[in-house]
This record gives sequence, structure tokens and C-alpha cells, in this order.
Amino acid sequence: MPTDRRLPLWAGRTAALLGILLVALSLRTSVAALSPIITFISHDVSLSPLVLGIIGVAPPVTFALTGLATPWLSHRLGLERSLLVAAGLMAIGQIARALAPTAGLLVTATVVTLVGAGLGNVLLPPVVKRYFSDRITQVTTSYAVLISLSTAMPALLAVPFASAFGWRFSLGVWFLIAVAAIVPWIVASVVHLRSRAAARQDAANGDKDEDEAEAEPRLEGRMIHSRVAWAVMIAFSISSINVYAFFAWLPDLLVQTAHVSSAQAGALLALYAIMGFPCSLLVPYLAGRIHNVGLILYVAIGLFFVGDAGLLFAPAAAPILWVAFAGLGPLLFPLSLVLINARTRTHAGSVALSGFVQGVGYIIATASPLVFGLLEQVTHSWAASLAFLFVLSLAAIPAGIILSRGHFVEDELAAAESRRLQS
Repeated sequence: MPTDRRLPLWAGRTAALLGILLVALSLRTSVAALSPIITFISHDVSLSPLVLGIIGVAPPVTFALTGLATPWLSHRLGLERSLLVAAGLMAIGQIARALAPTAGLLVTATVVTLVGAGLGNVLLPPVVKRYFSDRITQVTTSYAVLISLSTAMPALLAVPFASAFGWRFSLGVWFLIAVAAIVPWIVASVVHLRSRAAARQDAANGDKDEDEAEAEPRLEGRMIHSRVAWAVMIAFSISSINVYAFFAWLPDLLVQTAHVSSAQAGALLALYAIMGFPCSLLVPYLAGRIHNVGLILYVAIGLFFVGDAGLLFAPAAAPILWVAFAGLGPLLFPLSLVLINARTRTHAGSVALSGFVQGVGYIIATASPLVFGLLEQVTHSWAASLAFLFVLSLAAIPAGIILSRGHFVEDELAAAESRRLQS
């Protein structure tokens, strides 16, 4: 139900809003609920180093592959039914891995869950553009906060749940959120299918069918010709690179350099994750009101620099402060979610840009934990690892320059096509 005028939040789009929020609340539970209770699971299921390695790399790899494939699925099924598939896969995967009797089935069910989450990652920005074009900032803020919450809740509750009720309950309880997300997308899919007859009638009168507008321009293969697309992808990649590297290695880094205990290092990692909350609340609001969004990218570079420099030169002096600054740097994640809609004119453009940004971005992020840890092993110091993160963050400077110009992806692609035809 696209609209250009401001409507009451729930006007004719209640199911879509509930579906967006519930999918967002389920997106990161597939990742965050598993790793804290690996020790509990290993008492019942034999987990070899290979299995643990697969589980460790599965999230970014799966998110990358689904990011590249989701625009194709959206063309075939439409946004509503694609999100229904996403919620269904998350629900099936979460309950299946809670019941898994073997390591193979646990890994398979985890991948199924992650595929559903990967679909949701890509589909949420364009579905917000479709249903809430009058409230993109507010709805994006709401679901970005819930994504942060879906990361923090399992990390905090997984071990207490496993201790009290067993690891299967601790993994399976998040199935309820995914199941709840299925219901509104069933409703939204039915409503959308019923509206297609009217849309086709409008198309016969000269207005373009909404589904045709979504499916006709095959834009995903042309994103590489848009500087805006590359700039948004760079911002998203920098955030993901830092997050995956720190979630993998920050506790070890703090124990060795700041001389904190393992429990304190775990608490500081939780602080790092929690810093996503203020970012999710503030950044979409600022991005919707600041003309030069490049300034936000430059702020992120400064936050990364302070956090990384503090951890490098004075880690024991104020580890809480350095971790907090480092945790604020990934404000580029909610910014990217906003820009996927703010720098596209159409639903098709939003779907294609979201798939490109997250598909390529997660591919790049997949290597960051490996490189971060390898640099420490080779140099026997965390200095090169931290410098690696900061140097990569400097890529936000040219991205900020491009994004400050306010150009749209479709306009750049049209200009590139015009130049190609003239040559």
C-alpha cells in the first residue's frame, strides 16, 4: 500500500507493520542464541572443531548468498510472500535445531534458520518503502532497534535458560517469535493478492501495476554501475567487518591487553553489542534530517579511531570507554538501512540495492575475523589487527563524499545506460 502522503501509522497496513517488527525481532536470534550455549550442546551432541568452524562462518556466508539471491525470489513471489517464506524458514529452522539429535542436523537446521534471516535482512528495507513511504525514518528506526534487541536478548538469556530448562529449550524458545511473524505476512499476502486485480485494471487504464513496477526493471545485475550503490555497500561492509571481527576476538584481545578476567571480557562484549541501541534510535532520525549524510560516515570514522586507538595504546586505562566508542562506530549499519530507501526511487530499486549491499557486504565481512586473528598470530600483537580495522574504515571517506551529493541509484543507472547507447 504505497502512499506519498502522511497517513495514520496503522491505516490499512496493520499486518505489514506487525510483520516488519516481528521479523526484525527474529533476525539475529538465529545467531545470538547458539554460540553462548555451545558447551551445553556439546554434552549431548558431538561437536567437532570442523562443525564449530562451520557454525562460526555460517552467518556471514549465508547472509551473503541469500543477499544475492533474494532479489530473484522477490521478483518471483513478491515482497509479502517472500517475507512469509523468510519467517517460515526461521521458524522451521529454530525448532528443528532445538530437536536435532546429531551435529549434522544441527548444522543443517541452523543454515535453514540463517537463510530465513538472510531473506529478511534484504526484504525489510523495500517492504518499508512499499508500505510506509510516508514514515520511512520512524519505521526503520523501530525495526533497527528490534534487530539490536534480537542480538542482545539471546546473548543475555541463552545461558540462564539452558541452565534452568536445558539447551533445547534455550534454542527453541525463539521459534515463537518467528511463528508469530508468519501470521501477519499471511494476512498481508492475501490482501496483496486481492489488490492485484484492481492494480491490473489500473494498468489497463495506463497506470503501471505495482507488481510489474517491482519485477520489470531487472536492476540487480546493474548495481555495479552505480556509485551510490558502491558507497552504501562500503558503509555497510565497514560496519559488518568491525562487528564480526570484534564478536570473534574482542574478549581475547581484552584479556591479553587490558588484563581483565574472562567474565569481565564477556561483559564488555555485551557492552559492545548494546551500543547498537542508541545508534539504532538516533541515526535514522539524523539521516532523515541532515542533507549531507556523509557527515555521519565521518563521525563513524572518528568513533572507530578513538575506540581502536584506545584499545591499542592504553587498553587497561579505560576499557569500558574504548569498547563503547568502538561499539558506536557500527552506526553505519542503521545508516545503510535508511540509505537503501533514501537513495532509491522505486521498490525495484530498493530490492536490488538491498540485495547488492548486503550480498557483497557480507561476502567481504566473512573474511574479517580470519584476517583479524591471523594478523595477531603472525605479528604476536593486536596492533596490526586494530590498524587493519581502522585503515578499512577510512574507505568511508570517499563513500561519504558520494553520498553527500544526494543522487539516486536509478538516475545513475539511467545515465550510464544513456552513455552506453550513445557510444
